[in-house]
Parts: sequence; C-alpha cells; structure tokens
Amino acid sequence: MTRPSLAASLATLLLLIAATLPLQVRAEDNDTDVLSEARILHDPAIPALGNADGDITIVEYFDYQCPYCRKISPELAKVVRDDGHVRLVLKNWPIFGGASIYAARLTLAARYQDKFAEAHQALISINEKLSEAKVDAALSAAGIDLARAKADLAAKRTEIDAVLARNHEQATGLGFRGTPAFIIGHFRVPGAPNAQAFKQAIADARAAASAK
Repeated sequence: MTRPSLAASLATLLLLIAATLPLQVRAEDNDTDVLSEARILHDPAIPALGNADGDITIVEYFDYQCPYCRKISPELAKVVRDDGHVRLVLKNWPIFGGASIYAARLTLAARYQDKFAEAHQALISINEKLSEAKVDAALSAAGIDLARAKADLAAKRTEIDAVLARNHEQATGLGFRGTPAFIIGHFRVPGAPNAQAFKQAIADARAAASAK
C-alpha cells in the first residue's frame, strides 16, 4: 500500500471509530432543553432536507466559510440522495466571523419563502472568503427574493438568532471543537467524513436502532 493510500485508510478508520462514540443526550423531551434528543434531531425551526420521513437523521453543524464543510457538501448530498431514507438537518454554526453570521441569518430568513435549500446550496458552493456583497449576489442568483429575505430577517431577528444560539449551545455541549461536525442517528461524528465513512456511520446507526 502506498503512503498516501495508507494515510487515507487511517483517516477513514479514525472517522469510523469516532462514529462509534454514542451521542449523550438527555432522555426527557424537554422543549426548553437544547441538548434533548428532540431539540437536536427535530428542531422545528430548521427545515429537514433529504427524506423528511427517513429512518435515520444526520445533523451537520457547519459554517459557510469552513473549507472542509464546502468540500464534503457534494459527497454528503450524494450519499443522502442515493440512500433515499435519510433526513438531513443543516445547522448553521457561524464561527468564522461576521460574514458567516450574516450568511447564516439570511439562509434562515430564506425559509420564510421556502428557499432554505436553495439558499444553502448557493452559499456552500462559494469557494472563497465571504462578504455581505458576495452573499447577497449568490442568493439573488439562486432565485432568492433578497429584499424579502432581509425584511423577514428584520421581522424575525429574535427567532433567527435564537436558532443560532441553540446551534452553538448544542455544538459546544456535545463537545465539538469546530466545523464540520455531525450527529448520525445517535452517534457523534466530528471532522469531515468521506462518502465511505458516511455510509458506514449510517449503517451503524441503523444497526444500533434496530437492536433497541
């Protein structure tokens, strides 16, 4: 085995080991407890992509300026699409500064015009440092009514910022130190899995759920 392929194999193995670490959430479904299973997997303020009725939920904590989040986004989307039975919940965790916060707020505002998925795809596809002008241009090009999104952001600012605050509290409470970070079923998966690691983690999550 060549040195690069050995390194890749070791990286995949480490990700799969990480995926075996169980998610520690509080058992009670308390609407005020951001670390409850209900709040982590089923936050009503964040639209679910993929199969809304899927048997496994993947939660991603991400930042639009995180290069690893951008890199794995197409692979994750393909895994979810090919599987067909995965709910995908994308939680903005803007830790890269003001432009990331601006992008996160506007994406959440876009859901009021049923354009959350389009807004996310437009921004996660930008492979350069963001600015407010770049965010605006990308959203407009993706068919987002920018004026409406900004009006919705102004009207719903408290609710939108509460979502971001929950995301931050969850990510730090779960022990994540940066983006990207994932919950797959009831397993924590820090770092940037490749397609193989995603598929294995999904299979492990299904096996764990069926064993209950």
